[in-house]
Amino acid sequence: MKNMRSVKSHEAGLVLATIVCFVIFSVTAPNFLTTINQVNILRQAAFTGIIALGMTWVIIAGEIDISVGATVALTSALIGVLTRDLGIDIVAALIIVLITGTIVGLFAGAVRAYLGIPSIIVTLALFLSLRGIAEYITDASPISVYNPVLDFLSGNFLGLPLPVLIFLLLAVIFWIVSRQMVFGRQIYSVGSNAKASQIAGLPVARVRVLVFTATGFLASITGVLLTARIGSGTSAIGNGLEFEVIAAVIIGGTLLTGGRGSIIGTLLGVFFISILGNALVLYGVNSYAQNIVRGAVVLLAVFITNLQAGKLGANE
Repeated sequence: MKNMRSVKSHEAGLVLATIVCFVIFSVTAPNFLTTINQVNILRQAAFTGIIALGMTWVIIAGEIDISVGATVALTSALIGVLTRDLGIDIVAALIIVLITGTIVGLFAGAVRAYLGIPSIIVTLALFLSLRGIAEYITDASPISVYNPVLDFLSGNFLGLPLPVLIFLLLAVIFWIVSRQMVFGRQIYSVGSNAKASQIAGLPVARVRVLVFTATGFLASITGVLLTARIGSGTSAIGNGLEFEVIAAVIIGGTLLTGGRGSIIGTLLGVFFISILGNALVLYGVNSYAQNIVRGAVVLLAVFITNLQAGKLGANE
């Protein structure tokens, strides 16, 4: 109960910070309030947020996944190769890449769960090898993949970009699983104390496998949507995306040590970091300086989250 109050307090603070930043940027950043720019913010939030939903589960479970950006790159590269070089129908190609991303996540989870190799090592290996595969099969060159199906995926529906609607739908599903289903409670338990969870009879290995599998699947969805957006399959896509995703989850209040976090917090973190990044671009801030600002925000978020967790421990 106290832990939940701490999470709610963090979320309330993040809502306030987002509102304050939005008001300031609306007044000071050129073209920030234009419809086109607001749509761009939502679309960027969707690309980051879809993967962040799975990353939230991974980090709550006490793990980390830095391979998601490379999975996005492999997804994009495969779409190009499958459609251009192998002549596979676009729908079949999309199904194949979604299955591939899911298998990548399944592999990472299985190696972590059953071989005991730390997830940072497993996903670092995938981070290097998956992008290498993507560069190899495309010869590091973009492949045009224009298709009406991809055009639809990058378009609008009900007045919003389709990726945004997909993101919101997935967020609802992940929230329900996290809050209302046994599997969601198991994720928190494993992240809080894996050994105690194992002794209590919880399927620790299965939980670890499933959270990584879900994240791999979500990364492949983002790969499809980004490919549709730019109209080409390329190994250059998704560079640094894993760190932006992790930053959004951390800003949303998820503890890197596991056991605490929420889908709502991640949603807020995603929108906060998307609004901030957009404003920095509009201000004309140097890209290197933008990274400094993002890093400072992440560090502040970690400090606040750990401070709240420390107060919680003291009260207990």
